[in-house]
Amino acid sequence: MSAKKIITKKSLGFFEKYLNNAAPTGYEWNGQKLWMDYLKPYVDTFITDTYGTAVGVINPDAKYKVVIEGHADEISWYVNYITDNGLIHVIRNGGSDHQIAPSKWVNIHTKNGIVKGIFGWPAIHTRNKVKEEPPKLDNITVDIGAKDKAEVEKMGVHVGCVITYPDEFQVLNKNKFVCRAIDNRAGGFMIAEVARLLHENKVKLPFGLYITNSVQEEIGLRGAEMITQTIKPNVAIVTDVCHDTTTPMIEKKTQGHTEIGSGPVISYAPAVQNKLRERIIDTAETKKIPFQRMAASRMTGTDTDAFAYSNGGVASALISLPLRYMHTTVETVHQDDVENVIRLIYETLLTIKEGETFSYFE
Repeated sequence: MSAKKIITKKSLGFFEKYLNNAAPTGYEWNGQKLWMDYLKPYVDTFITDTYGTAVGVINPDAKYKVVIEGHADEISWYVNYITDNGLIHVIRNGGSDHQIAPSKWVNIHTKNGIVKGIFGWPAIHTRNKVKEEPPKLDNITVDIGAKDKAEVEKMGVHVGCVITYPDEFQVLNKNKFVCRAIDNRAGGFMIAEVARLLHENKVKLPFGLYITNSVQEEIGLRGAEMITQTIKPNVAIVTDVCHDTTTPMIEKKTQGHTEIGSGPVISYAPAVQNKLRERIIDTAETKKIPFQRMAASRMTGTDTDAFAYSNGGVASALISLPLRYMHTTVETVHQDDVENVIRLIYETLLTIKEGETFSYFE
């Protein structure tokens, strides 16, 4: 496949719509419906499961099965406690960052629709200048303009309502995509684009391809854990985000050196099957796709771990999209990296033969 631009006006329009739709952990289904609608022309059939994971399948009757995977959910908050004077205390749903909350608008999702709110914060004039208290989980509160608890409840807000940020997609300096939930709505977008390219280029794969958009990654890889038992794949190529470590306050001695604009990041970790990883690296080098390397310690912390250790062991590898400001509302990626992840997954699929075991003993 040539190095021409992959992302079309239509596909970028889908990406924007898909990002702007809230799909917090446990509430992913509306986003999954958008994703399935986009993917439908490019696949033969779909699989869905009880908790909302969606899988587009090409060649569903093939015995040998290859997964390409991203996750659909985004971090959020839950309403946890409502004070007598109508302020709302929250708990995390995934790794939501308490330090970015003050002065942010929020959407509280209720049965009657969205209730707007704000994370308040005491004015600088009123704070103790000698010993300022930072934002913490127990001191940030959401204000929905209610005078008391009864008014909060009358507005349809109760304990257990999920809370998301309303921040929407923007392009920074022509080629940087900025939004909340790029972790990992970008993954779902990239695997969908792989399916589109296979269809448009009339590629006939010698195996079943399972384009998998898993739920509940942010709270422990749970969706992948479930769907891998359903699919029982032979190979899994997972895509998620990783950190751009070139911005302030990040220690490269512990976090390594990876940056946006320098290509997909290929991981080394116990869960990453070495032969499959080397296949991906060989593909990148052959096709002149720029890439970076990253080492993980005990685990990748991505759905790779769930696939790798399932079904008696599945040959799994991770191709990451470098991202700035993870778990904030201004997550930032480079368009070139997005296109090169798509290109690398696509080209790697073309090298996989039916029945390959990737065994170290063959």
